[in-house]
Amino acid sequence: MGEHITGISSMATRQVLAELVANYERLSGRTVVIESVGGVAAQRRVADGEPFDIVVLAADAIDRLAGDGLVDPQSCAGLARSGVAIAVATGASPPDIATEAAVRDAILAARTIGYSTGPSGVHLGRLFERWGIAETIAPRIVQAPPGVPVGSLVASGQVELGFQQLSEMMHLPGIDVIGALPPEIQVVTVFSAAVCTASRQKEAAQELIAFLASTQASSAKLRHGMEPA
Repeated sequence: MGEHITGISSMATRQVLAELVANYERLSGRTVVIESVGGVAAQRRVADGEPFDIVVLAADAIDRLAGDGLVDPQSCAGLARSGVAIAVATGASPPDIATEAAVRDAILAARTIGYSTGPSGVHLGRLFERWGIAETIAPRIVQAPPGVPVGSLVASGQVELGFQQLSEMMHLPGIDVIGALPPEIQVVTVFSAAVCTASRQKEAAQELIAFLASTQASSAKLRHGMEPA
């Protein structure tokens, strides 16, 4: 069957890819090894020329890699869509998050606020600026290092109110996911896959992506807090 297929992804898709890869291996007989790291690190490693067969990242990051000639733009496929969720420590009293104003009030009242270096963190930073509270809450911000789930900081007590992709929150112990950002301030990130130009087995890599984007993969995506793209 040739060499095993290799890939790199951001942490947001780690759990769903683990399940889907196991399914694909059973169906295809091929071996797939995908490493999940912080999205910025994943993009950098592809840019540095590490010989992965596929990469799975937020769609805008895939577009940048395609623009730099590092992935085949014809191979790109949307896999999943994911919104931002909010979490508190297990058993903590949840704040009202039903409206934009309520979320802003909850953030102003929180002792510490956590978010990631990924797309959800970028969105939160812009919200804080738009609300005019960025400077006020700056001393209370705890940004999770790349690859570290915000929920783990909530569970350990370092963060009172945590924000991250639902897929990265929902399986963590020690936290309660209290809901999603309300629609008026929600941001949905599309995660896409592409074949790396450094791949030595582009046909096999494309077949894997086709499976990851197929309807066969939809139920796994829903189980992991995502919607099919």
